[in-house]
Amino acid sequence: MTGYSISMDRTPNDTEPTKELVCHPKTSVEQRLKFFMHDVTGRALVMMETATQNQQGIAMDLVQEAFIALHRAYPNKTLDEWYPLFYTILNNKLQDWRRKEKRHTNLFSFFRKAPSEDEIDEEINIADEQQLEPSLQLVQTATIEEIRSAIQDLPTRQQQAFMLRAWEEFDTQTTAQIMQCTEGSVKTHYHRAIQSLKQKLSHLHNEYGGSSHES
Repeated sequence: MTGYSISMDRTPNDTEPTKELVCHPKTSVEQRLKFFMHDVTGRALVMMETATQNQQGIAMDLVQEAFIALHRAYPNKTLDEWYPLFYTILNNKLQDWRRKEKRHTNLFSFFRKAPSEDEIDEEINIADEQQLEPSLQLVQTATIEEIRSAIQDLPTRQQQAFMLRAWEEFDTQTTAQIMQCTEGSVKTHYHRAIQSLKQKLSHLHNEYGGSSHES
């Protein structure tokens, strides 16, 4: 164990050290880890709560297990290197949990469902979308509940692609490494996520003087 625990207090703490300070060569691993946890815990918890259908206890366990694994395996990596490594570990923890849940569910079912579209890392020819479409900027006017509900309705792989690209601002290559799929698959999942969110939040476009129908 690292000796750290996750706090649900997501409010900024003025006493927290700056990134420049924790990147100093003399900064201890424990200080860097404390800063890193403070920076990513809130976002990682929301991501896992969304992926596990609001199972907060499971989400906290997954995030904490990922922190512990990161500390054990990569204590000497730089702070910047920790970000993609952490989300790779967290993704693996999530996939392990999903497999266990599926095995448990299959014990009570005589039928096996065919893989959903989301579980297949399909590639289609899509240009890399570096930023959200202008109409999707209406997300900024939505409530937290509306945003989380819309994201939660996405298939898991689309959730991951969207949150890693749009929220964590990882590039396509890094996102593909975290999700353990091709860059083409990331582009496909991300594109589909954007289209779905655009449709789900189209009522905001109407409220602010736009039209839900594109010419």
